[in-house]
Amino acid sequence: MMSSLDISTSALVAQRTRLNTISGNIANISSLVDENGNPSPYKARQVVFQTDESAGSGEAAGVKVSDVLVDQSEPLYRYQPEHPLAIKEGEWEGYVAYPNIDLTTQMVDAMETTRAYEANIGVIEISKDMSRQRLAILA
Repeated sequence: MMSSLDISTSALVAQRTRLNTISGNIANISSLVDENGNPSPYKARQVVFQTDESAGSGEAAGVKVSDVLVDQSEPLYRYQPEHPLAIKEGEWEGYVAYPNIDLTTQMVDAMETTRAYEANIGVIEISKDMSRQRLAILA
């Protein structure tokens, strides 16, 4: 059986991964080239959580990261024919492909993640206080 400390710890690890992913999305909001220097806008990542069934069926369970998905939506196109990364031919000639990342959504997700992280720290603190009180009663 997982204790409340184990459950909260698993949630802290999962939320840390989510916050790191959101930070990466925000940091790359203007990235127009991939790691090899090829023109390719950054694609946002999104963390997917899953119940951690390692405790066994019917018992309390934690959470874990099951996957980090890469956004497959179309990039945002801005007409900038003088830009060095402007598309040279085809339907989008003269346009520059930018990452399809909404800063407002990313900031709201970051605030939600931070609040969840803080809530789990609160649960850990309460669990520790209850353990101290239990020991004080037994002593």
